[in-house]
Amino acid sequence: MSATAPLPQLTLKAIILGLLLSMVLAGANAYLGLFAGMTVSASIPAAVISMAILKLFRDSNILENNIVQTAASAGESLAAGVIFTLPALIILGYWNVFSYPWVGVIAGLGGLLGVLFTVPLRRSLIVEEQLTYPEGTATAEVLKVGAAPGRGAKLLAIAAVLGALTKFAETGLRLWASSIQAAGYLGSSTIAYVGMNLSPALISVGYIVGLNIAVLVFLGGAISWYVAIPIYSSLYLDSDPALAVQFAAGTGATDLAFAIWTSKNRYLGVGAMLIGGIWALISMRGSLFSGIRSGLRPSSASTGAGYDHRQHDTPMKLVIWGVVAFVIPIFLLYQVIVGAAGVALAMTLIMVITGFLFSSVAAYMAGLVGSSNNPISGITIATILFTSLLLVWLMGGDAASGPAAAIMVGAVVCCAAAIAGDNLQDLKAGYIVGATPWRQQLMQGVGVISAVLVMAPILNLLLQAYGIGAPTQEQPNALLAPQATLMASVAQGVFGAGLPWGMVAMGVLIGAAIIAVDEVLKARGSTWRAPVLAVAVGIYLPLELATPILIGGLAAHFANRFNRRESGGDAGRGRNGILFASGLITGEALIGILIAVPIVASGNPDVLAIAAELPAIVGFLVIAGLVAYLYRVATRD
Repeated sequence: MSATAPLPQLTLKAIILGLLLSMVLAGANAYLGLFAGMTVSASIPAAVISMAILKLFRDSNILENNIVQTAASAGESLAAGVIFTLPALIILGYWNVFSYPWVGVIAGLGGLLGVLFTVPLRRSLIVEEQLTYPEGTATAEVLKVGAAPGRGAKLLAIAAVLGALTKFAETGLRLWASSIQAAGYLGSSTIAYVGMNLSPALISVGYIVGLNIAVLVFLGGAISWYVAIPIYSSLYLDSDPALAVQFAAGTGATDLAFAIWTSKNRYLGVGAMLIGGIWALISMRGSLFSGIRSGLRPSSASTGAGYDHRQHDTPMKLVIWGVVAFVIPIFLLYQVIVGAAGVALAMTLIMVITGFLFSSVAAYMAGLVGSSNNPISGITIATILFTSLLLVWLMGGDAASGPAAAIMVGAVVCCAAAIAGDNLQDLKAGYIVGATPWRQQLMQGVGVISAVLVMAPILNLLLQAYGIGAPTQEQPNALLAPQATLMASVAQGVFGAGLPWGMVAMGVLIGAAIIAVDEVLKARGSTWRAPVLAVAVGIYLPLELATPILIGGLAAHFANRFNRRESGGDAGRGRNGILFASGLITGEALIGILIAVPIVASGNPDVLAIAAELPAIVGFLVIAGLVAYLYRVATRD
């Protein structure tokens, strides 16, 4: 790719297609997130759809396809930020419907702030630190294969079909459970648990990020599930009122393990993320400030000899003025909520500081474990915790509007952080294929705005059709909105003094210990490092998600060792493995969106399910076969 002669990028057909896909994927992910508590990454599906449509035009190119997926994935990420937080206002009874202007201001300005906050991060995280960004890397491979099809296209297609068939059999037909897990009691009450999610995409994420990060994510899971849960169940299972009732009623060990994780252990991850996020900013302060300073310097002429469009970000002065312009209406909105300018100003300052902090954290974590596994809800919980504590002090514990005010701050930060993690994935893909950063950043803003246009109507449609929150007699099939329910309980818990502060503090101590270990490894010049956020995300996520990531990392390690021994690390072999892993992610992501269509149309989550379900071991064997095939592809010429 020439540094001085970029291909056309912001063409009319690419902008229109990106706009439409952003709306469609935002709607699909809003439903899936409210229904199942998860969304699907849209970068790869959007890239595939874009290539299929733009191939109909004579002069389409790889950078146009990259622009389309950039806008479309921004819509999907904004949907995640919205549905993780704003339904909490319905659950709290503060809203009866989703107001179009309010949703537009909160989600739109939050998403646009996320775009602006990540502008100075691109050079630091992508160019200088060279973080992996697995989904961005996978998207780039898909785009390159689409631009120059050959043997790589065949590998990608085979992997995509296998990933899609596996996901369809599991999630659509329900042939086997989505995870294989077991738990039991050691002694009278100590819970022991093992589990693994049967996802080809998670295996692929582990393969792409490599063994070091995969081990750290699993280490975090082990701290939570192999240490903290057994200790807590052994000491407090009888004395914790909620758990004691379930234990006495004969609730299984697996359900009790998840109950402890939900109510207690995930707050260890929140504490570790808090100190990890602060440390991440301290650690990358030099390159971050350098990026800001270079952005504030007058840019070279667009046709100068030293000009490289691949390093041309949005001008920093424009970023700063944009942040100021977007913060003012948010301040006015907060003032309407709390009725006091001083409190509204404090809320705005918290939003700006935590928004930038946690956007940076989300961008960093996305580079380690991918956007799909980025614990945005944990980041938002931390924001709501801090905001609620301040509001209790400023508002005197106003239980009527206090929790809603905290949710409003958390919602803006959540949208910004969700966009930040996704944006860096897109910019990583663009960095690999030779795109112009400022053009992608512009399209990220376009994707946010287009998604905002449809978000409130979609949410109101779902609210009226199904209901949101706990099922009722009138709406027995209500969408549970698990993240939003958790946000509501956190906000109410602070105002009612019902949160596990000890767990948060212990998570901070764990994070500090991991930082110390990493500094020792750094001083010794070790090739292995221990970034605290990789461990923190493992603590926060269910262990079943960390296990396949570890398996993927092990597959990459042994494949790379074989290649080094046999041929000195032939680049083609390494690329085959990455390409196949990218195909598995592509197939699972595409089928995840397609399955949503009949579910939404019928209102029945089991519309495609067949009557009989095979034992989970069948799904495990399928995943084992995919891992073996991935290894074979990665180690052959």
